[in-house]
Amino acid sequence: MWLLAAPPMGIGSMRKVAVFGNAGGGKSTLGRRLAELTGLPLYVVDMMQFGRGGAKVPDDKFLQMHADLLRRDEWIIDGFGNIATAWERFAAADTLIYVDLPLFIHFRWVTKRLIKGLFADPPGWPEDSPLWSSSMQSYRVLRLCHRRLTPKYRQLVTEEATSKRVHHLRSPAQIESFLDAVKKEPRKQQYVTVPTAERFRLRAHNRVSPGGPVG
Repeated sequence: MWLLAAPPMGIGSMRKVAVFGNAGGGKSTLGRRLAELTGLPLYVVDMMQFGRGGAKVPDDKFLQMHADLLRRDEWIIDGFGNIATAWERFAAADTLIYVDLPLFIHFRWVTKRLIKGLFADPPGWPEDSPLWSSSMQSYRVLRLCHRRLTPKYRQLVTEEATSKRVHHLRSPAQIESFLDAVKKEPRKQQYVTVPTAERFRLRAHNRVSPGGPVG
């Protein structure tokens, strides 16, 4: 069955969504909840870049997976990867969701994840990911990202606001308000860009579980 697209005005018309921001900002949780609310397939960059035990996937394999993913009609992609793939993703997306919380919240949430991870694997992380080294990497990334990438991210969302749907979320309360708005948005605006059976076959075979060793 094929359905017509509604004008790309409301939240319900999201098809290609890039979720990004500094480590420990709740991006993975936001991505999971957004996928549940919209029915869009969720892919996490860290899960594409790292395998069991935190083993790094060869760059050429990751780049091919990422390029193939961007050609699909529907996705939510959470994460960074590298500058080149991130900006390719932002260009391909119709919706940008930038999680830009105060830096102390990012630090606090990385610490909370580390403590909880002592008792149970963080939800969605690659199997047997090294909790301590991944958490230490997250702490290192926090300041680097805040100094080098945060200004670029803020410029990006300002410039793209005229041509894409942009959600610049600056607090946990704004994240919740955004998700509440998605929940209330009529789903009738959604459309299927491939035959329904094929869409779900692709999702079953290619969906990547959320999570990752750094973000």
